[in-house]
Amino acid sequence: MMKRPIGFLHWVFPAMLAMVALTALLSGRDLSQNFNELAGGGGVQHPFIPWAQRVVSLILLAASAERIFNHFASHRRMPSPVLTAAFVIFWLCGVAVPALLGSHPRIAHEYLYPLVFGFAALLTTVPEREKILGASRNALFLLILAGVLLIPLMPALVMDASYRQGLIPGLPRHGGLAPHPVAMGMFTVTALLCLWCKPFGNRWLNRAAWLLGLGVLFIAQSKTSWIAFLLCAMTMLAVRNGPSAWHRLGDPRDGAFGVAACLSAIAIALVLLWGLVFADVGSDVASFFDTAQGAQLVSMTGRDQIWAVAMEEWQANPLFGYGPDLWNDAFRASINMPNATNAHNQFMDTLARSGSVGAAALVLYALVLLVLSVRYARSTQGLSLALFVALALLSVSEVPLILLGYGTEIFAHLLLIITLASAASARVPAADVRTSTIYRTAS
Repeated sequence: MMKRPIGFLHWVFPAMLAMVALTALLSGRDLSQNFNELAGGGGVQHPFIPWAQRVVSLILLAASAERIFNHFASHRRMPSPVLTAAFVIFWLCGVAVPALLGSHPRIAHEYLYPLVFGFAALLTTVPEREKILGASRNALFLLILAGVLLIPLMPALVMDASYRQGLIPGLPRHGGLAPHPVAMGMFTVTALLCLWCKPFGNRWLNRAAWLLGLGVLFIAQSKTSWIAFLLCAMTMLAVRNGPSAWHRLGDPRDGAFGVAACLSAIAIALVLLWGLVFADVGSDVASFFDTAQGAQLVSMTGRDQIWAVAMEEWQANPLFGYGPDLWNDAFRASINMPNATNAHNQFMDTLARSGSVGAAALVLYALVLLVLSVRYARSTQGLSLALFVALALLSVSEVPLILLGYGTEIFAHLLLIITLASAASARVPAADVRTSTIYRTAS
């Protein structure tokens, strides 16, 4: 087999998104009735979907296998042994062990997919990362654009007209071709980060993509995604422009910049002081929590009940938890919570599925991701830290680090692994890497 310096991993993300879009298109769903369909056991699956799933699975496995084989055939070292060890431990403790020793053990072949995809991602080089970012950017914006174009044609498929918790009364919530508006919001955040790091060559196309992405991010009305994008943007700006801004601030030859920065800081401090002194913050906060929106915030939109169930399942098997099959249709029906497709918190979900063993592995894995994201922030132009911030924020209310199958949750997770591994690969000594030039010369 020919040893390729760049494999086919860049096809993995478009294939995943194609499956997401196809599933939504053939579902015949009414996004406004999404929760009711869950309560009824879900909609009827189109007969073409299982076959498409098999094809996509083969594409993903073939691309991953090719990358793994060529990496070791080229006698390359692991870019980051620490990240590799943390990922494998997390999969073993969070998936494999609970599948065997949990309260409800179950072995399934789809549990192996994230291990294979993740291991291939751990071998990514910088040129591969750039190609993956470009392919992911294109596929994400095609998904976003398709969802927008379907608004006048199939509004019930892509818009939730029943949504009543938005900032603008009467504005439907946009889910596009994603499974849910929250997923649409996070897809859009990821697309904008890819666009930021790898813009289109055409200036007008680039501007149109920014307008499209920001517009869809707004109408998706996912407050988590709004906050995530704001924090990610601040992270990107701080990493890219922070050192130069700090240098300018201390440069006596650039006094105008220092004066402007000081005046801005003073203005912000005065606004905060005015709010604390003259505004009745305590009464306003108390009044807010008396409203329906405030009650939802206190209960995390009903998530406190789901967390109580998760704690009960962990207490039933503190070491290994319920097993990976937690929150399936039968379990949701037994607890009369049809909308609880997960624990809506990464730590609580892992604790309930995988017990204390899985939760400990999650904490270790998250710490490794954090340290490496900070370490490689400059070399990745802020992308590693921005992706980590997005995943950390999403972990409060969702499960973006789950390693079961290859659903929408794994997308940003894999991108972070690829970003970290590629940055680490640039530090591998040249003597330990045999490039394809050697093989071309020998042949």
